[in-house]
Amino acid sequence: MDALVGFLDGPRARGAFLLRSVLDPPWSLWIKDEAPLTIAAVVRGTAWVRYEGDDPRPLHPGDVAIMRGPDHYIVADSPDTAPQVIIGPGQVCTTVEGVTVAESMSQGVRTWGNTAQGATVMLTGTYSGDGVISRRLVDVLPRLIVMCDGQWDCPVIPLLADEIGKDEPGQEAVLDRLLDLLVVAALRAWLSRPDADAPAWYRAHADPVAGRALRLLQNNPEQPWTVAALAGEVGVSRAALARRFSTLVGEPPMAFLTGWRLTLAADLLLEPNATVASVARKVGYGSPFTFSTAFKRHHGCSPQTHRSTRLDDFRVPASS
Repeated sequence: MDALVGFLDGPRARGAFLLRSVLDPPWSLWIKDEAPLTIAAVVRGTAWVRYEGDDPRPLHPGDVAIMRGPDHYIVADSPDTAPQVIIGPGQVCTTVEGVTVAESMSQGVRTWGNTAQGATVMLTGTYSGDGVISRRLVDVLPRLIVMCDGQWDCPVIPLLADEIGKDEPGQEAVLDRLLDLLVVAALRAWLSRPDADAPAWYRAHADPVAGRALRLLQNNPEQPWTVAALAGEVGVSRAALARRFSTLVGEPPMAFLTGWRLTLAADLLLEPNATVASVARKVGYGSPFTFSTAFKRHHGCSPQTHRSTRLDDFRVPASS
């Protein structure tokens, strides 16, 4: 498992909010949902996206924008159009005066807008929750990424546009997977760009020594790793591995392993029927006590507190 896999494996990977917006100008949406990550793909027409303090960015057909929360932003037909609709937490839609518009702007299955046939059509996917693993990736992203059509090759957008209006058995699962594919394809394309400030551990995956060591640690955290054992698997000396890993990743192998184990554990604790003992074994700790001590030192709370607090957070949208 790496950060991209972890991004799709968290509690927010299933049942993400997905909508097709059909809009005629003038229109302007003030997005205040504070969701960790939102992706928007323009199918037809033009849109502009802007965070406060930043220059507006245009979006044309085939372009994809990734917006990172919790900061608020505006998506509009023009940079000069004042907000008309506010999208709040839980995707509650109101006018700026607070009048609900969800029903009046409904245009059918997963379709919303101010007209049935709009000049602009956008597909929007919003992940309302996140896991600790995915935060290792999301936290290093800029708050706005724009991938222009022609800068990358992704056939998912037309397929998602075709599937989003269907109401068939298993459709939610189909849409979730398509949305996941679109997000990962866009993030991989962006992270591979020379101008992207990709985290050191992501760039290190391309190295034949550090990259292989990273994959071994991430995929097998339960193993009793030492630098010597890891060097033997990679096929280099212990000193060579320690030097190369620390240079490329930014920390020694065992320090990375400790952080990864405790990051992984934070998400595993949220799985159904998870216990402190079972999670401790999965991430390579010999006893629940040792694991709990390390977890509290790293996360600032006990495993039990983390589990109960995060599960309560995930229940809030369902009960509101």
